[in-house]
Amino acid sequence: MTKEIYLTGDRPTGKLHIGHYIGSLKNRVEMQNSGNYDSFVMIADTQAFTDNARDPEKIRNSLTEVALDYLAVGLDPKKTTIFVQSQIKGLFELTEYYMNLVSVARLQRNPTVKAEIQQKGFGESVPVGFFTYPVSQAADITIFRAQKVPAGDDQEPMIEQARELVRSFNSAYHTDTLVEPEGVFPPNGLGRIPGIDGNAKMSKSLGNAIYLSDDEDAVAKKVKQMYTDPKHIRVEDPGHVEGNVVFTYLDIFDPDKKHVADLKDRYMHGGLGDMKLKKHLIDVLENELKPIRERWQMFAQDIPAVLQMLKNGSDHANEVAEATMTKVRRAIGVNYFDGLK
Repeated sequence: MTKEIYLTGDRPTGKLHIGHYIGSLKNRVEMQNSGNYDSFVMIADTQAFTDNARDPEKIRNSLTEVALDYLAVGLDPKKTTIFVQSQIKGLFELTEYYMNLVSVARLQRNPTVKAEIQQKGFGESVPVGFFTYPVSQAADITIFRAQKVPAGDDQEPMIEQARELVRSFNSAYHTDTLVEPEGVFPPNGLGRIPGIDGNAKMSKSLGNAIYLSDDEDAVAKKVKQMYTDPKHIRVEDPGHVEGNVVFTYLDIFDPDKKHVADLKDRYMHGGLGDMKLKKHLIDVLENELKPIRERWQMFAQDIPAVLQMLKNGSDHANEVAEATMTKVRRAIGVNYFDGLK
């Protein structure tokens, strides 16, 4: 059976949190273990430089943290090629070719880029690299001829832009060298989970995240700080479930859906206190995160081995990427010296 190729990744700008886990990481592990895919997972350090160029130490330190998070959730280097973006030289070349096939106006219409430029407060000072990162991301996906891209819902415009660039390239150079990718998105409602403060997005920069490597005390402390219903002051007061972050997390993480439904009913009718509810969520999260945390701590005892794993993965990824670039250069016609001995 011919396996499909999947590619996805994360920027190394800090530890990964449970939003990443639910939104993408869990899905990647399931796809890896299905045996139906050749799996590529990238630590996107080049992309991280687009808004952290003056803080390379942050990226370097985060590289191993992200690698540990990958290993801890169950990504297996024997089944998945885990590699570092900056080590794949063909990506820079393919990005440059793509730059000539997309307009500034098209990049300006990308809603994900527009939202992130606004969120980061760049204004007119947006770095060129950041503005054009959808082009770089298209190169990441297509240089490995990936058919599937597991990603969060907010990445759908990026994948559509990659599809457009593939069509433009294949049309311009009369070839079928590159493959149009398809996004693989989490089930409805799991694409993005709120932060502990009730903000619609859990984010490292907002300081409202529960990290995969957080210890038990840190998780408990963060759950106790969670936004619930500000009008639910006394235990006997009827409470609101909608917008209550604790119930949002229980809907996602508690496998006992009947019990969650019972808790909601009790809360809405009065008789269930916020602290008792939060203690239950702490138990549910601990059940999910404890094995991840234990694996994280185990792998963290040998960082040189983790770095060697990344080098091995990058070496293999380079071989795959170079095979694609040989075809790309031939399609464009820049293989000037192929006939020379």
